[in-house]
Amino acid sequence: MAHVVGAVRTASPQPRRPVLALFKQIRAAWRLLRTVLHFFRGCAIVAIRFPCWTPAQQLAAKQRWSIQLLSRLGVTPVLHGDVVSGGALVVANHISWLDIFVINALRPCTFVCKDDVKDWPLVGWLVANTDTIFIQRGNRAAARRTAESMVEHLQGGVSIVVFPEGTTTDGTHMLPFRPALLQSAVDAGVPVAPVAIRYRDPQHPISPAPAYDGDISLWQCMRAITLADGLVAEAWVLPAINSQAERAHLAAHAKHEIATQLGVPHHAPASAPG
Repeated sequence: MAHVVGAVRTASPQPRRPVLALFKQIRAAWRLLRTVLHFFRGCAIVAIRFPCWTPAQQLAAKQRWSIQLLSRLGVTPVLHGDVVSGGALVVANHISWLDIFVINALRPCTFVCKDDVKDWPLVGWLVANTDTIFIQRGNRAAARRTAESMVEHLQGGVSIVVFPEGTTTDGTHMLPFRPALLQSAVDAGVPVAPVAIRYRDPQHPISPAPAYDGDISLWQCMRAITLADGLVAEAWVLPAINSQAERAHLAAHAKHEIATQLGVPHHAPASAPG
C-alpha cells in the first residue's frame, strides 16, 4: 500500500524589517516635528524674552535650549570636562551643524560662523541673534573687523568657538587647522581650549548620520540624524594651551591633541589613483 507523505508547512514568522523600517520613519517624522517646533520656540524666546534677560540668564537659556534640542533629535550628549573660566578661544574639529549645540550644551559660547549660515531657515536667524560673530569671505576689511570683535569679546571674558578646519568632515579624519583663526587668542592673551567631538551609535564607532559634508543638504542631514538609533554625541575639553606661542604652533598643537583624543588620522586619506 502506497503512502503519500505530504510535507507539513509551518507558518514562518513574518519578516520584522518592514515593521521596524516603518517604526523608524514614524519616529523620525515625530523627532523632526518636535525639532522644528523647538526652533520656532527658540526664535520666540530670543525675540521676546532675551532683551529682558541678563547676559547670565541668556547663557543659561542657550545651554538649556541646546540640551533640549539634542533630546528632541534623539541624540544623547556625553560631555567630559569644562572650558576654562574667563575668556578662552575654543577650537574644535568640525563634523556637523550639530557641533554648535553640542558645545553649547557643554558650555554656552559665542561662535564664529561663515556668513552664509545666516541664510539657513530658522537655524540661521536663531544663530544670528544669539551673539554670533560672522566671517565674510573675500573681504579684508570685514575680516579685520571680525578679528577685532573676537579680541574684544575674549578680553571681556567671553569664550569664543572656532572650527579651524574651515569645513566639515565625516569624522573619520581631520583637516589642517588654519592658523589665522587662532591669532585672536594671541592678540587677546587668552588660552586656547581644544575640544574633541565624536558621534557614535551602536552600529558605528564613528556614526555617519550627523556628517554635514559633501553635497548633503541641511534637511537630508537632519533626517539622517532623526533616523539614527542610539546616536551619542561625545565632547572632550582637553587641557588648555598657553597662547604665548606663535599661531601656527598653536594650530598644530591643538589639532594634534584633538586627533590624538579621537584616535583619527590628522589628514584626509589619500584618494585612490584613477
